[in-house]
Amino acid sequence: MLNSRQRAQLRAMANSLDTIFQVGKSGVTENTVKQADDALEAREIIKMRTLETCPLSSRDAAEEIAEKTGADVVQVIGTRFILYRESRNNKQIKLVK
Repeated sequence: MLNSRQRAQLRAMANSLDTIFQVGKSGVTENTVKQADDALEAREIIKMRTLETCPLSSRDAAEEIAEKTGADVVQVIGTRFILYRESRNNKQIKLVK
């Protein structure tokens, strides 16, 4: 679990990131989870969004993907959300304790 200081650090890092995945009318699919898992392993932090056609709220989609990938939900605002997971092999982000 992330503490508030770590979340703030990750939110600041995510400001410059582009949204790389969208959750659409099919909701959270196996393919979406696989792609998010691969991106988290490579980047450690990703920004996603839900489309208007998505049957889930952004919070629900973020929590479902986080649960299936072992990630933490950093922030959910509107249709966008940020996920973080420390990479097993490619550690890039050092969080303050």
